[in-house]
Amino acid sequence: MVKVKTKFFCTECGYESPKWYGKCPGCGSWNSMVEETEKVVKTQGMSSGLFHTKEKPLPIINIESGKEPRIVTGIGELNRVLGGGVVPGSLVLVGGDPGIGKSTLLLQTSHEMAKAGLKVLYISGEESIRQTKMRAERLGALSENLYVLCESDMDSIEAAIDDLQPNFLVIDSIQTVYLPEVTSAPGSVAQVRESTARFMRIAKGRGIATVLVGHVTKEGAIAGPRLLEHMVDCVLYFEGERHHSYRLLRAVKNRFGSTNEIGIFEMNESGLTEVINPSELFLSERPIGVAGSTVVASMEGTRPMLVELQALIATTQFPSPRRMATGVDHHRMGLIIAVLEKRMGMFLQNQDAYVNLAGGVKLDEPAVDLAIAVSIASSFRDVPTRPDDCFFGEVGLTGEVRAVSRAEQRVKEAAKLGFKRVILPEKSMKGWQSPAGIQLIGVNTVADALAVALD
Repeated sequence: MVKVKTKFFCTECGYESPKWYGKCPGCGSWNSMVEETEKVVKTQGMSSGLFHTKEKPLPIINIESGKEPRIVTGIGELNRVLGGGVVPGSLVLVGGDPGIGKSTLLLQTSHEMAKAGLKVLYISGEESIRQTKMRAERLGALSENLYVLCESDMDSIEAAIDDLQPNFLVIDSIQTVYLPEVTSAPGSVAQVRESTARFMRIAKGRGIATVLVGHVTKEGAIAGPRLLEHMVDCVLYFEGERHHSYRLLRAVKNRFGSTNEIGIFEMNESGLTEVINPSELFLSERPIGVAGSTVVASMEGTRPMLVELQALIATTQFPSPRRMATGVDHHRMGLIIAVLEKRMGMFLQNQDAYVNLAGGVKLDEPAVDLAIAVSIASSFRDVPTRPDDCFFGEVGLTGEVRAVSRAEQRVKEAAKLGFKRVILPEKSMKGWQSPAGIQLIGVNTVADALAVALD
């Protein structure tokens, strides 16, 4: 028996309701509830779950453990973010702004894996096979083991997978795939949810490493129900400014590796190229002898990265000054300005403050606090720092400089790039040996750091 039900779904978070709301009760978005009609077929003995093995529970100590062999993608930065490669049978979701390079990255990855002898199936629901061929020719991604299919019907896609039996599968994108038995339009909440569940059964049941491309909303989150990110094994975000050539691949969920790693790429005419030494690239256009410019040693996962941090302090004629930050936390910058006013006596209440990380990179760790404080003080006093100085450390509300992790790796990266001095928390200097040719200056307060940096 078929029963027709009408429900309302939130396009932002997937909240389900029997009636319409102007404001979603789940995520608070306005005018995001859409009406969908679904047919519920009642059958006996039918299982709709992802796993239905009918096995008995086992003690965990009696279960045989084995390390899953990973498939090396041929792109080192992607391998780093995934934790060493793609796990067979895993389901990976890649999201990012339109035109950021998601399809380019996955087409290049498919080509590298096809060159290694693996059978790759690239399914596009947004481009024709000729358009995909044109892009592959531009990228130099032509291989006999790379198969391309332009299809959106889920039943036809599954038939093609059964016929080809690929080792690696790419779906570009999940919002274009539809199931004929679901009455709503492609890209709707029900279609995205059911299509992802079908791909999960295919990936887990056949052991095929599968990558789904997902559209993002205007807020930057992956479009569709929030359940989508819970279903997959790994969620990757492809980030970057449209006016910069650098792209960052960041993992926000990874069941088979760390979520602290990032991959850095540079977009050019021939596609995406890996950035092996990002510190040298981000510091290539750094001005020398300019007030407000400092270099911060940050950690992204296990990779140390040196980035130029700039600050500009300018007198304002308005009653409330502006506080703008790009690449760092806006609230963190306001906290550091308050510390400089209270502890250092700097009168910044009539000053506009602008902080920027060069190159379009974003850093959210507290180790950039000291560099922000020094940059703001340098611009306010109009005194430049030494070009061979590097900073890192967390700043507390009382003006103290707190220790941060992985100080040794940060200092080694600074020494490799030719820096002569590193101003760091004094408590971070214990337990390791500094490399030759670089001077370490430990500080306990922001006042100590400014006395050294702006002498």
